[in-house]
Amino acid sequence: MLKCDLLVDSKDLRQTILKLKKDEDFTILLDISGIDYLKFPDITPSRFALVYILRSSDFKKEITVKTFVSDETLSLDSIYDIFASANWAEREAYDQYGIKFLNHPNLKRVLNHKQFVGHPLRKDYTITKGQICTETDDLMDEMTPLLESKGYTKEEIEDLMLLNVGPSHPASHGTIRNFVAMEGETITACVTEIGYLHRGFEKACEHHTYSQVIPYTDRLNYCSAILNNIGWAKAIEEMLNIEITPRAKMIRIVIGELSRIIDHFVCNAANMVDLGGLTSLWYLFGARDQAYDLLSKLTGARLTNTYTRIGGLEFDLYDGFAEDLEEILKTAEKSIDDVLSLIAHNRIYQDRTQDVGVIKPDFALANGISGPNLRAAGVAHDLRKDKPYYGYENFDFDVVIGSHGDVYDRMMCRFEESVQSIKIIRQAMKNMPEGPINVYAPNVMLPLKKDVYGNIEGLMNQFKLTFEGIIVPKGEYYSSTEAANGELGFFIVSDGSGRPYRVKCRPPCFYSLAAYSKIVEGTMLADAVITMASLNFIAGEFDR
Repeated sequence: MLKCDLLVDSKDLRQTILKLKKDEDFTILLDISGIDYLKFPDITPSRFALVYILRSSDFKKEITVKTFVSDETLSLDSIYDIFASANWAEREAYDQYGIKFLNHPNLKRVLNHKQFVGHPLRKDYTITKGQICTETDDLMDEMTPLLESKGYTKEEIEDLMLLNVGPSHPASHGTIRNFVAMEGETITACVTEIGYLHRGFEKACEHHTYSQVIPYTDRLNYCSAILNNIGWAKAIEEMLNIEITPRAKMIRIVIGELSRIIDHFVCNAANMVDLGGLTSLWYLFGARDQAYDLLSKLTGARLTNTYTRIGGLEFDLYDGFAEDLEEILKTAEKSIDDVLSLIAHNRIYQDRTQDVGVIKPDFALANGISGPNLRAAGVAHDLRKDKPYYGYENFDFDVVIGSHGDVYDRMMCRFEESVQSIKIIRQAMKNMPEGPINVYAPNVMLPLKKDVYGNIEGLMNQFKLTFEGIIVPKGEYYSSTEAANGELGFFIVSDGSGRPYRVKCRPPCFYSLAAYSKIVEGTMLADAVITMASLNFIAGEFDR
């Protein structure tokens, strides 16, 4: 958790960012968050502000830089040439708030369609106002300048094959449209379009209490929903300065790591199908289905679990949980062994995955790539080690890294990370503490039903928490966790009420997808498909 560290004039922003990068080693741009202070209780210098979240190269330090944007010009300098990850981040701020970034190479909407009128995250935009898209976008406004920058003449561009891969395509792994220019079977240029699944997660958060947001987080990366629940609950608990009970921490670790295994299995299984190996999918999905049975028994839901509560958990472990869990872990271990027995020494598999979709370490860091995709490139960054939470520093597990950053490394990293997650789960179950799963905090936790029905204080507490929500101190915070796809961050602005004034979600695969078009340029179309699968794009996460 952190509050704004630097407040700078918008004219000085670019120079400040450059100085932080060169002189103070803040070499990673995590995210850019826009804020509309139109209805904020305090007076601010101007209506709109931007917050830049930076991290140092050793992954230990973070800093936030805040600038207010002039109401007259509503513009400031772009920093896309300083941080590649700023490209889509600035487009999102423009799309949602109308803030213009001078000298940006492609300042157009990224989440909303081209016919969209207005900017939905502005406080005066009506949440119920729907806008239907009736026209397709040929994306030539992006493709033509891209090809010209590569030296193609108008005549040469006309000779290229232009091909849409997605959004309705079995290998697009979600509603993603990649518009590619082909020379034979080689991709010479690629433009990516998203926004087909944009559900307005951040706008919806502003109209619900902090507790009511939990089910919305399930729908981000729905392949590992509980990790999203944990990320959100942890952020609010840090804002409230609440430390959850030792048992709640350990249970979150157990269920979170199980969710990580499920997510990695889905990613690798889907990738194997794209490669033509259907048998591997059934091996992995068998273990996944067994895990969903356990989650259903524990939380009441298979996919979107809504399991955490701010201050703890909804349910304690049921009788027989440990035995059920151990059976799943054994099945998962056998599934990994079975799949590796089919592919590890398979020449076809190796030819299709090795030296394909290569991501270099510097490229990954510059583009904000995190999680297994970053570690596969050889960068040993894991928030569970670098900024440990819930006692992860007490666990014996390895950070898995690759050596080449190709499809092979990304898949093998996910297999080995699953093995490490099994190791963590067994340690956690062995050291599971007794005690309550929820903190005693009447201003945060709903009272027991016997208190609601038995005394007036309990009834009033239930009523106030349900209708007014948890009152969070006024301030601006950033909190992050190591989700299955990488760093899941929440930048939250509180106005001191029971509802968040602003929520900015940093979805890990948003930045991976922003870099995808550069990764696949110069590769074969067939290789671009498995490169996409290995990066594990989840539409619910990047579109929000």
